[in-house]
Amino acid sequence: MTSLATHVGAVALRSAVLTASGTAGPGDELAGYGELSELGAVVTKSLAAFAWDGNPAPRVVASGEHMVNAVGLAGPGVVAWREHELPALLDRGATVVGSIWGRSVKEFAEAARAMSGAEIVALEVNASCPNLEGRREIFAHSPSATSEIVAASRVAGVPLWVKLSPNTPELLEVADAALRAGADALVLVNTVLGLVIDVEARRPALGNGGGGVSGSGILPVALRAVFECRDAFATTPIVGVGGVLRGEDAVAMLMAGANALEVGTATFANPRAPWLVQQQLSKWMTHHGVATIDELIGAAHG
Repeated sequence: MTSLATHVGAVALRSAVLTASGTAGPGDELAGYGELSELGAVVTKSLAAFAWDGNPAPRVVASGEHMVNAVGLAGPGVVAWREHELPALLDRGATVVGSIWGRSVKEFAEAARAMSGAEIVALEVNASCPNLEGRREIFAHSPSATSEIVAASRVAGVPLWVKLSPNTPELLEVADAALRAGADALVLVNTVLGLVIDVEARRPALGNGGGGVSGSGILPVALRAVFECRDAFATTPIVGVGGVLRGEDAVAMLMAGANALEVGTATFANPRAPWLVQQQLSKWMTHHGVATIDELIGAAHG
């Protein structure tokens, strides 16, 4: 018998396959396609301490086999989510990882405080947000800015998973700063920056201009980030995300050094994708005589 159970630090998960933040709504939208209780966890859409409408339409556009989005972190806010969305997830037996964002250190602290006491096993800190203070850069592109939002988010009182951006040459420095500030795990990676041009309209296709590229093509980007961070931080829990479409992609992510992985954009083409990846991962393990996830974690490092 194979077991898909794993640990991300102190957080025990029944499966190494989770959903990715932002690829479903904040509630139990995927429940019509599979049992949420069978997945490792449902990672919610990133929420601020306040309701937010997001970016102007259009927000999502296809580019070949990839998706480019500029949704702009639209959401109801943490308080409304806890009242209207979280109960449905818990009723379905889902293990829930909350996700937060903010435009300043203060807003991250407010969102984390609003999450305090919620029935979540961990809090994913989405560091890939524009910092409207200081130099107006992305938090996850700066070691010091990342350190500040991680420290501010500790008020939530649950394990902190920090989601980092691949769009910086200082990924290892940013990751190190996050861990020193109190992060319990790294989530690698968010989308790659991109742009789509509507050649008939002669302008960017997205209402916000540029956006984030996701889909199977960014798997190598995510694998490299996971691999390099596993080399640099041997005992740090890592959750891999980006381009996982099939069971073999999940195996690769684990072998690169991830303790668990998230399935995201694949859900837009097939909402059953997280369960299919999970089934394919289990079949691959059985076929190759692998009994536990621990046997795969970091296997590509020799």
